[in-house]
Amino acid sequence: MGRWHSLFRSNVFHIATLSIVLLAMLSACTTQALPSFSSNQPIKIGISLSSTGNFAQDGQAMQQGYQLWADMVNQNGGILGRPVQLDILHDDSTPDKVAANYTQLITGDHVNLVFGPFSTLLTKAAVPVAQKYGYPMVEGAGGGPSVFTAGWKNVFDVSLPVANNLVSFALYVLSLPKAMRPTTAAYATEDDPFTQPQIDLARKLLEQGGVTTLLYDVYPNATTKYTPIADKIIQANAQIVVAGTLFPDITAFIQRFKQQNYNPKMIVATAGPDAGNVFMNTIGGQQATQGIMVPNGWYPQVSNFQNAQMVQAYVAKYGGVADSINSDVAEAFSVGQVLEQAIAKTNSLDNTVLLHDLHTDIFNTVQGSVQFDGTGQNTLALPYLFQWQSGSLIPVYPDSIAVANPLFRPLQW
Repeated sequence: MGRWHSLFRSNVFHIATLSIVLLAMLSACTTQALPSFSSNQPIKIGISLSSTGNFAQDGQAMQQGYQLWADMVNQNGGILGRPVQLDILHDDSTPDKVAANYTQLITGDHVNLVFGPFSTLLTKAAVPVAQKYGYPMVEGAGGGPSVFTAGWKNVFDVSLPVANNLVSFALYVLSLPKAMRPTTAAYATEDDPFTQPQIDLARKLLEQGGVTTLLYDVYPNATTKYTPIADKIIQANAQIVVAGTLFPDITAFIQRFKQQNYNPKMIVATAGPDAGNVFMNTIGGQQATQGIMVPNGWYPQVSNFQNAQMVQAYVAKYGGVADSINSDVAEAFSVGQVLEQAIAKTNSLDNTVLLHDLHTDIFNTVQGSVQFDGTGQNTLALPYLFQWQSGSLIPVYPDSIAVANPLFRPLQW
């Protein structure tokens, strides 16, 4: 455990709030006339995003992130003097539809570049299509291990490698004094390449630290009836619930927990609680969210490249407040940043040239620095642990980025 703990403490990420001066400067910039393009021929970027099915909520957030990036680029004169145009086809959260969409985008729409879909499952369907036609697939939400073990040379995930997401949670639990540390855990995960690797590594670390497993349940990723699974978790009566879930799963679990008055000391989910106000409203408001945790590689106040501008642009375009922004927005925005920088450094839209640069360069994004290893994983990303406290999702671990101490859940919902 000491090796992991030292790794976290040796990487200090300073938290910065948006200053009045910076906001004023940014506001002034938005009132200036838009620069003209040297060429009106657009750079077309093809994307498949889910509008129905399990990933619909995340697909919407990804589209917002991609659009924010495109807007910002075009407000600053485009790329190579040309405007960016997003060519988005919608899928139903199934691999076959995603593969068909990317085939159409490349061979029918003749897009210049492609960005990734949401999820490991759909990324695995998209990458071989892009590789067949020589396109790099820069993506931000397909970080499951199986993406990087297939031998593809054209995939580049700008986000935190998925398998490491829950390491921060496990380290936090094991850092607690023995008298406070929970001793039992229940694990439930979709049979999904995004969720299950996180659960398995967290389980291994917690068991090594003395936390007993009372339930380990893997259910099909096509599951739509979640009450029987939630009831298994309730019957286990563990002190910790570690849920390898997406938005529909965890919200259904929590609604069932509330009905049955099951209130474990800790609840952490691989995804869902990071959906901002949508998550809070779905499970019943501020009190219901209190203490629920989720790992991630980004938060609105982090002082990373262009993050303040992105946050301000999001609030101006879509409304709400900074803390309500889904982290999928940042993942998508980061994809655009990386490919934009690769194009600027090579002065080229040639996909072969871009592939080489992506394999060798270092990039700056709203999620932090990015450098890809030979498999396409970002080697510079570290997991943070977030928790809902008093209606806001805030970073609580490791100490170097925490804005408050983690809380145990209250005694009642």
